[in-house]
Amino acid sequence: MKILVLNCGSSSVKYKLFDMDSEEVMAQGGVEKLGLPGSFLKFTLPNGEKVVLEKDLPEHDAAIQFILSILTDEKYGCIKSFDEIDAVGHRVVHGGEAFSKSVEINSEVIGKIVECIDLAPLHNPPNLKGIRAMSNLIPGIRQVAVFDTAFHQTMPDYAYIYGLPYDLYKKYGIRRYGFHGTSHRYVSHRACEILGVPFKDQKIITAHIGNGGSLAAIKDGKCVDTSMGLTPVEGLVMGTRSGDVDAGALSFIMQKEGLDPAGLSNLVNKKSGVMGISGISSDMREIEAAIAEGDKRAALAMNVYNYRIKKYVGAYAAVLGGLDILVFTGGVGENQWGTRSAVCKDMEFMGIKLDESLNTGMRGQEMVISAPDSKVTVMVVPTDEEYMIAADTMEILG
Repeated sequence: MKILVLNCGSSSVKYKLFDMDSEEVMAQGGVEKLGLPGSFLKFTLPNGEKVVLEKDLPEHDAAIQFILSILTDEKYGCIKSFDEIDAVGHRVVHGGEAFSKSVEINSEVIGKIVECIDLAPLHNPPNLKGIRAMSNLIPGIRQVAVFDTAFHQTMPDYAYIYGLPYDLYKKYGIRRYGFHGTSHRYVSHRACEILGVPFKDQKIITAHIGNGGSLAAIKDGKCVDTSMGLTPVEGLVMGTRSGDVDAGALSFIMQKEGLDPAGLSNLVNKKSGVMGISGISSDMREIEAAIAEGDKRAALAMNVYNYRIKKYVGAYAAVLGGLDILVFTGGVGENQWGTRSAVCKDMEFMGIKLDESLNTGMRGQEMVISAPDSKVTVMVVPTDEEYMIAADTMEILG
C-alpha cells in the first residue's frame, strides 16, 4: 500500500511517500515560500542527493500538483502514475473535542475541521486546502485526517479545564487541548518497543523539544496531561513563543505598550521565548555559539529554556505517581546533549541518573542514555510523525 503523507502549512507543503508493505520512504521533500516570490520545491533522491526546483507556486493546488508531477517524473519520479497512490494521510492541527483518533475524511469530518478554525486559525485552513487539493487532483482518492490534538483527548477534565468561568468553556471551547500529539504517541510507543515493555503498564514522560516544544504525561497507555493548552503558546519556553506567563502581565503589557489582541498575539508567538530573552536568535545552535563567546543573555535564555523543561518533568512525575521512562525527542531533544544533561541534573532523588558518556556521544539516534543503576530509563527516540500518519492511514483504510 502506497500512502502519501501531506503536512500543509500557510506557506509550505511537506510530503513523504511511503510503501507501507516494506515500510520504505520512496520520496520526501517540500515546497517552501508558497505564495511568495522565489517559491521552490526541495526534495531528496534515494542516493541522498538534494534537488531544488524553482517554480511560481501561488497556492496549495499548484504546489501539490507540482509535487505529484515530480513523483511521476521520468527523471526524478518513483511511480509511473497517480493510480499507484492508494491513499493520502493529512496532518491536521486541531480536532477540538470532536476527534479522539484519526478518521477517514468525508464531508462531515471536513465540516468539523472547519468548526475548529477559530481554535487554530493559522493551521486548520491550510490543512483543509491540502485535503481539497487532493480531492481535485485525484478525484475519489481516500484520505485520512490525523490530528495533533487527538492523543491528548484522554486527559481528565480537571487537567484540561482552566480556572476561568465555566461558561467560557461551554460557549467557546476554551480548555487545554495540547499539540504534538502524533509525535508524543509515536515516541512513547517506540520507546516501549525498544525496551520490550508493555506500553499500557508504564508511566512515561515524553519531551518533544525544539523551536516549538511540549511535554506529555502518559500513564497506562493514555495521555493524562500535556504542557500546551488552547493554543501552542502555553507551557515551555520555545524558540519565539513565551510559554507560561502570568495573565495579569499580559493585560499590563497591552496597556503600557498600546497593543491590540493581534499585537499581543504577535508578541507572545513571534517575539518572545529564546529569541526575546537572548535578543540573538531562536536557533539553539546560534545560542550555544553565543554562550561560548561569553554572551550573558544567551546563557540566560538557555537556562530559562532548560529550567522550564525540568520543572515540567518534576510536575508530571508527581501527576503520574512516579516515573518509568523519560523520552527526549524533537530537534533539541534528539541533538543537544547539554539540554538533556541540564534537565536531568540533580534528579537522582526521583530515580533519574544519566550516563554522561552516552549522553554526550549521542546525536539523532535511538538510544538509552541513563546509567545502568538509574531507576528511570532515559532515552532519545527520534520522532517520525509522518510514519505515524501513514500507519494510521493504512490501519483505517485496511
